[in-house]
Amino acid sequence: MDIQTLTFIVVGLTFALYIGIAIWARAGSTNDFYVAGGGVPPVANGMATAADWMSAASFISMAGLISMLGYDGSVYLMGWTGGYVLLALCLAPYLRKFGKFTVPDFIGDRYYSQTARTVAVICAILVSFTYIAGQMRGVGVVFSRFLEVDITAGVLIGMAMVYFYTLLGGMKGITYTQVAQYCVLAFAYTVPAVFITMQMTGHFLPQTGFGATLADGSGQYLLERLDGLSTELGFAPYTEGTKSGLDVFAITMALMVGTAGLPHVIIRFFTVPKVRDARRSGGWALVFIAVVYTTAPAIASITKVNILNTLNGPDQQGVLYEDAPSWVTNWERTGLITWDDHNEDGRMFYSNDERNEMHVDADIIVLASPEIASLPNWVVALVAAGGVAAALSTSAGLLLVISSSVSHDLLKRTLMPNISDRQELFYARVAAGVAVVIGAYFGINPPGFVAQVVAFAFGLAAASFFPAIILGIFHKRMNSTGAIAGMVVGIIFTLSYIIYFRFINPAADTPENWWFGISPEGIGTVGMLLNFIVALTVLKFTKEAPKEIQDLVESIRYPKGAGAATGH
Repeated sequence: MDIQTLTFIVVGLTFALYIGIAIWARAGSTNDFYVAGGGVPPVANGMATAADWMSAASFISMAGLISMLGYDGSVYLMGWTGGYVLLALCLAPYLRKFGKFTVPDFIGDRYYSQTARTVAVICAILVSFTYIAGQMRGVGVVFSRFLEVDITAGVLIGMAMVYFYTLLGGMKGITYTQVAQYCVLAFAYTVPAVFITMQMTGHFLPQTGFGATLADGSGQYLLERLDGLSTELGFAPYTEGTKSGLDVFAITMALMVGTAGLPHVIIRFFTVPKVRDARRSGGWALVFIAVVYTTAPAIASITKVNILNTLNGPDQQGVLYEDAPSWVTNWERTGLITWDDHNEDGRMFYSNDERNEMHVDADIIVLASPEIASLPNWVVALVAAGGVAAALSTSAGLLLVISSSVSHDLLKRTLMPNISDRQELFYARVAAGVAVVIGAYFGINPPGFVAQVVAFAFGLAAASFFPAIILGIFHKRMNSTGAIAGMVVGIIFTLSYIIYFRFINPAADTPENWWFGISPEGIGTVGMLLNFIVALTVLKFTKEAPKEIQDLVESIRYPKGAGAATGH
């Protein structure tokens, strides 16, 4: 059976599963819609959290960036993993003890200010829209290749799908759908990794194959071969970095603290019955995340070797275009691989110097890896289903954040306090519809690779939410004036920096022009520091938080049990 037919079958079956779960778990109240009734078991919530957090950036683009950037790409692996540990251990239990539906709800009540709540809503919407653009882009990439439609049509298909089960099930439907999506994406990620690792090194586990010798009898290590090929073709040595140490630190830190400030991940800890369950679900999520994250470096390095050998031939002199494997022409149709025959010799050549005739998009590395390794068609179809599952699972969580921020925090808690639960649920679904259309637009016109777009969202979360949450939990005297000033300065500075270098003056987007040599992906770290500095400085010149708020902060520092999450 051909790849397209198999992909239709496999993706269609997973779609039917997701829709069936959404219908079974349909939300009947705002409590179901926002926090799944607060009754999700820790293991299931850990699996759903892992799926929510491991977006299209993790599934599609992270290994691609590691493959293309080598050592420099490890910042994504380190930042995202470290950030989840920080969130699970240092923030989640305290936020769960506070017992509110959303991050803006926490900020609004902790800082006793509707203005603080409104600023947090704006920040949540900005972060979520930036993040969802990367997910929609991921869906478009998958569909454009495997369903043979253009990226725009692929984004629209994904948009309709995710809106349907978010609209129907809310957090209750999303949670159990994400459990299924985690199973799909983890299986789809590890199966081809096992195949290609065995082909290249003879090892069954990708985690051990990554550091093993090649199976061709040369006795050469995988990374040693990759370093040699890279330098021969004008690329930097794969195991050596080219970024400055400061930029590596800034990107890693932005991704780490950005993870701890992501509203769609934080809200997952409100879906369990007790604080102890929040800790347990965080631990389970780390286990489930590790399955994919420890596999990514092996996929990245092995696929890079396969690409360099496939496009340049075993003698690294180029391959005749008519002799190119089918995966090259298949991905050419999507525009994610291009060939320009400069010297008109009919041979493809892929390098990082004047000889180069190829452009290979980093977002295809994982999706194309089974085809590049000539694996069976069913494995290719499985990877397509996994990529879609990763993108849709995170998109659903983000849509819920946007809809709850608008309907609950902005309307119910600020502008229209007298609306009923039914009206609030209606506005939540309308907001999700508007959000998915805007997200789809940015998915069709993205400002970078999937992982790069997502990195911007993490930077915005780091610069806005993280300081406000940390100070709200661990600095009981922090007042509303300081928190608001910090969030406003952090988000405006970070957003302005990203917009300038990526939209206004992209020609200047080089290390020589960056502030302190820090890239747009890492600037959220500077925004975070500015947020802390401004907030603490303003606190020194204004009245500290009222005593009742300080007593509240003291109480949430000791998370020994908590009641049901409430929006009131």
